[in-house]
Amino acid sequence: MQIVQPDFSRFESIEDFPYKENFIRFDNLQMHYIDEGQGETILALHGEPTWSYLYRKFIPILKNYRFIAPDLIGFGKSDKIVGYKNYSFDLHFKSLENLIQKLDLNDITLVVQDWGGILGLSLLAEYPEKFKRVVILNTFLPVGKKMSFFFKIWRAYAKYHPSLSIPSILKHGSYQKLSQKVLQAYNAPFPNKKHKGGAVAFPLLVPANVNDPAVKPIQKARDVLSKWQKPALVLFSDKDKILGGLEKFFYRLIPSSAEQQKIIIKNAGHFLQEEKGEEIAQYIDQFMKDELKIIT
Repeated sequence: MQIVQPDFSRFESIEDFPYKENFIRFDNLQMHYIDEGQGETILALHGEPTWSYLYRKFIPILKNYRFIAPDLIGFGKSDKIVGYKNYSFDLHFKSLENLIQKLDLNDITLVVQDWGGILGLSLLAEYPEKFKRVVILNTFLPVGKKMSFFFKIWRAYAKYHPSLSIPSILKHGSYQKLSQKVLQAYNAPFPNKKHKGGAVAFPLLVPANVNDPAVKPIQKARDVLSKWQKPALVLFSDKDKILGGLEKFFYRLIPSSAEQQKIIIKNAGHFLQEEKGEEIAQYIDQFMKDELKIIT
């Protein structure tokens, strides 16, 4: 298994991500994470094909908390494994398990989106005692049932594209126009095809049938969330072409989500943290302070 380390010079021109680098070992890989502020712990997990840069707008607003956002293996400033076949649900799950154990995280407010939701909610299901609240953004819990035509096309694009274009994915998944500087920042971890194995792998790791090894932990996440009595906030955007409308799945699934104000983030696409980061962070702050309206 060949491992390539990030080209850190590619991150030097990013002007709006002044956060200190932290690293933790996972087997023979190095995982990067940001760890800002003090107070109650927020653990924020990104998805495909982003990295902790996605959460940069949250940190100034959530300055009274300890805000931790890792880069999944294959993304951001974490090490990359060459070849998409070397990535698995289990690799990502165990790397996050390693993070929360080595940092001794407890009473966590979990914030998840996209693949961060598939992994993070599975992690919550395995260690529910470590989590105090959950915030769910634009994600799903697939258990190997029939895929949409759109998603099949996306899988084929990821698998067969000669060198997956990260800026194109960000542009197509966003409602608002992203600046060149922002697109360059998202592209910084991926100088060439060797670095893109993790990004290619994620669409292919979504369970395509009920016998996929990821189905069992994902089904467990559904089961645990169906009995979840701790606070849960569901925040989906209105212009997500990929997962739009799936907030209803989580409303039905999680009993405690019914107690929270129903909020849809307006004029944002799949990457809602990028387009409406400050607004979402304010909702999270109110949620953690128990200041959001309770629906009766």
